[in-house]
Amino acid sequence: MTGNAGNFWLGVVAGWIVTALANGIWPLLGPVIGGFAAGLIARGGMWNAAVAGFISGILGSLIAAIIIIIGGTFLLGGIGFLAGLGTGLVLMFFALWGAILGAVGGAVGGILRP
Repeated sequence: MTGNAGNFWLGVVAGWIVTALANGIWPLLGPVIGGFAAGLIARGGMWNAAVAGFISGILGSLIAAIIIIIGGTFLLGGIGFLAGLGTGLVLMFFALWGAILGAVGGAVGGILRP
């Protein structure tokens, strides 16, 4: 990860963008496709690519959870905050799921491009 630091973070950002775009079309395959893109760009072997896919999956889900909490608070006040917080906690579970799928996709991308 140290020698390819520029490629690693570029892969994470690219994987996050691909995950965000692909999730609308294929909800279960979006993190795998994004992780695969992150793994191809990150290089450094299977492990480095899997870490890039994992981080890209976590980032995408965290940003979605924060937006839902802020949106709920803005629209509904205190009750919206609690509803947004509950929804955010559920999204954190799905964040872990997306991160694991992203890591799998990243590992496959790392295997295909050593």
